[in-house]
Amino acid sequence: MVCASLLFLHFILLWPLTSSSSSTSSPTPPSLTKRGCREKCGNLSIPYPFGIGDSSCYKQPAHELVCDDSSNPPVLLLGQGSNIPILNISLSGQMTITLWVAYDCYTRLGVPYDRFNQRITLSKLLTFSDTRNKFTAIGCDTRAFMSDPKGDVFHSGCVSLCGNPVNVVDGSCSGIGCCQTAIPKGLRTLNIDLSSYYNHTKSWDFNPCSYAFLADPEQFKFSVSDLLNFTNNNGLSFRSRSSVPLVLDWVVGVETCEEAMRRTNYACGENSQCSNSTNGPGYRCYCKQGYQGNPYFSQGCEDIDECLDPDLNSCEGLCTNIPGSYICSCPHGTLDDGEKDGFRCIPSPVQFSFLRFALGTGLGLLFILIVGSWIYWILRKRNIIRLKEKFFKQNGGLLLQQQLLMRERAIEASKIFSAEELKKASNNYAEDRVLGRGGYGTVYKGILPDNKIVAIKKSKVIDETQIEQFINEVVILSQINHKNVVKLLGCCLETEVPLLVYEFITNGTLFEHIHDEGHVSSISWGNRLRIAAETAGALAYLHSAASPPIIHRDVKSTNILLDKDQRAKVSDFGASRLVPLDQTQLSTLVQGTLGYLDPEYFLTSQLTDKSDVYSFGVVLLELLTGKQPISFERPQVERNLAMYFVLSMKENRLSEILEHRVLQEASMEQLQKVADLAKSCLRLNGEERPAMKEVAMELDSLTKFTKRPWVAQSSKETDKLLGELLNSRNGSIVEYQSMTDYLELSLDTGR
Repeated sequence: MVCASLLFLHFILLWPLTSSSSSTSSPTPPSLTKRGCREKCGNLSIPYPFGIGDSSCYKQPAHELVCDDSSNPPVLLLGQGSNIPILNISLSGQMTITLWVAYDCYTRLGVPYDRFNQRITLSKLLTFSDTRNKFTAIGCDTRAFMSDPKGDVFHSGCVSLCGNPVNVVDGSCSGIGCCQTAIPKGLRTLNIDLSSYYNHTKSWDFNPCSYAFLADPEQFKFSVSDLLNFTNNNGLSFRSRSSVPLVLDWVVGVETCEEAMRRTNYACGENSQCSNSTNGPGYRCYCKQGYQGNPYFSQGCEDIDECLDPDLNSCEGLCTNIPGSYICSCPHGTLDDGEKDGFRCIPSPVQFSFLRFALGTGLGLLFILIVGSWIYWILRKRNIIRLKEKFFKQNGGLLLQQQLLMRERAIEASKIFSAEELKKASNNYAEDRVLGRGGYGTVYKGILPDNKIVAIKKSKVIDETQIEQFINEVVILSQINHKNVVKLLGCCLETEVPLLVYEFITNGTLFEHIHDEGHVSSISWGNRLRIAAETAGALAYLHSAASPPIIHRDVKSTNILLDKDQRAKVSDFGASRLVPLDQTQLSTLVQGTLGYLDPEYFLTSQLTDKSDVYSFGVVLLELLTGKQPISFERPQVERNLAMYFVLSMKENRLSEILEHRVLQEASMEQLQKVADLAKSCLRLNGEERPAMKEVAMELDSLTKFTKRPWVAQSSKETDKLLGELLNSRNGSIVEYQSMTDYLELSLDTGR
């Protein structure tokens, strides 16, 4: 406490001084480009001696650069027709460029079919940096060599082998899948050649090509995936990347400093110093200590005012700038303490009486600050407790406790979490913990004290008039124990909006597996059929076995989660409604997702379990076709998948919209019945749709069918099957024709 008061006093004594010494604003940094010349190419600055355009803008022809303004953004290139892209130029004598990768590729039979050996010669003012670059080779059957053009000055390289990609380690270039070696000093000319022992026949499945290049290890990190996919993909080539970044050392002239100083074209300006290159012949210029700017201009190195930046001076009192340095002094009424480790000002003897007064004042202020902070902390903690109690009552906490006491099973299955527990579990609801955002709230990944991973749903503000309904839903959902329904573990009512805690499902959503795998589904037909059957079984359980029955109201592929074994888990009951035992339908505000929304529910606002059946029918179409329910990138007639599906059946074009993998893997019997089932689920009259229990039984029986792929059938059999599909239940097609206006209206609304 005494130390703090002394510091406070010290600040009072020196405040006028320090404020006056730092009041001047920082000067504008000096220009690095010659006056009247172009300063940038895109976002890249061009420091002299380099330049673009007129010969007066650069020091020597070898310093000329070219800006390709036809690219977006513009690209800076080395001059003299090299067309080598530049990523960065520094006045410290280094330049980062990208250079093409040498490669040697073979067919499965070991026949060479694509090869590029690197040959490059730099200008006399450039050399490959021996401290920043490594010669790097990638491959499991690779011999890589680098040499001068004739091969008589130096010849070096490395060998990279591996029999199995399992043994290859990301980031390691020790000779297993990737090797690296140093390059000699003064290297301006480089030849890179590749060869192999077995023409990649023993590693073709995971490494059909060898690659070699110079690279800066700080900018290039080896990955196991580079073995298969490294350079640019073109035709039969396996390449996905054509160039890598490396570093060049540059000089302003090829002479030594001693030789250059005797010449009239000596490049270093005033207040600069010359330094010989350590990587081949030549010299560079640097501003002397205390100066900054471009040393290649005659007066490019300007004095740094250290007094403007506390990090650049050690003065505690007055700071006076001088060329290349600064001087410290003490203000009136203070003295230098004489310490050798720094310049500090202490009060002179006449200031001791004021010191005692300042010390007493400082201690008093410090005491008031501590007591005030303690009182503020106590009051704030009380307010937080009161606010939690208010939210707990407002969100129905007392009602939930009463319900849980009446249901012993629910007490075991669910838990009321505190706000602090979930805040800590989600790392204060950090952005990197967000699993997804939807119309009903945001879902975060949480880790409980027992290391159990959960999903925490932070709902949007709910209507206070629906609190009793919300609490009832929490109690009902906590009792659901179905293997294909995401388990509700508990909730938190101490926050402004209720928080729900669910079990964590690791493998993403069905939507991601169908649509987000590079436009090719990652799910086999057998798994699709099983996922459909499991989802239907879960919905049938909610409709028939739960008491009271539950209508999900937002069935879609993004609300169907998959675990590590691709088992379906129905999730997101934010829009769900409980159906009283004496009713079969509810009147509600229309909610749902465009493309999945039941047309009858949309028009009448009457919610029934058949609304879930319609939405599930759309999910079936996604599994059959691999297409999204609504897409404005498709032609007008194809934008609504349900409408397009029925139209394709009518016009005998069903096979055109089925995903190729489905046609390959599914049996004819399965396709016929699944398409039939999807069409019956999509009937516009809800009473004519099957119950979810019937759908689940039908799909469960289909999973036991013997596989007979379409591709194995004759064209006559295929035509016959398509005919049966099209001729069955044609009434649905007529119904859809009568609802064209509704569908177009829905699409327009979605825009």
